[in-house]
Amino acid sequence: MLVDIHTHRLSKLKNNSIYNLKWEELPHTLQSEKEGYFSLGFHPWQLNDFSETKLELLSSLLSDKRVLALGECGLDKNSNYPLHEQEVIFEKQILLAEEKQKALIIHCVGCFNEVLAMKKRLRPSQKWIIHGFRGKAQLAEQLLRAGCSLSFGEKFNETSLRLTPLEQLFVETDESPLPIEAIYARLAEARGCKSSEMNAGAQWLNSL
Repeated sequence: MLVDIHTHRLSKLKNNSIYNLKWEELPHTLQSEKEGYFSLGFHPWQLNDFSETKLELLSSLLSDKRVLALGECGLDKNSNYPLHEQEVIFEKQILLAEEKQKALIIHCVGCFNEVLAMKKRLRPSQKWIIHGFRGKAQLAEQLLRAGCSLSFGEKFNETSLRLTPLEQLFVETDESPLPIEAIYARLAEARGCKSSEMNAGAQWLNSL
């Protein structure tokens, strides 16, 4: 099973994909009979979605067995929201993910030092997946040493892809129109392996 760990395209929703829910799509999407899984969180570009009331709602929704991860959430230097405000809300989500035993799908742009510092300080036990990773090898090595997993999509750094251990390597479509099978094929070709060997996503789903 080729798992799509993160997609924004509802049309791609099936039993091997995790669709990133938008707040405005609640509650009808979760009430539907669609196959597939979901993630939900407060994106650093859209912190106007955040309130303590919505944080409580998020907590309750994470009890739904189809909501496998919290996110995407994180830090972004290009966000209109001050970094301190982003960090406060990100930390609340980290702690909630720990409480609910859910993985984090992390969006990070230009703030990897801050993300790594938070991971070191909070010592989370749940899986952290850096989505859409395109960074260079040195950054990849830092994140991997810290225990993060990396998710690769249509655009990627080939050296970073090759050095990522299979057990920490996830695959996603994100916004891409390509099917997940095509992205796996591209990554497998660049890595010199079979698509079926990149099965961290399937192993993780089977462990839940």
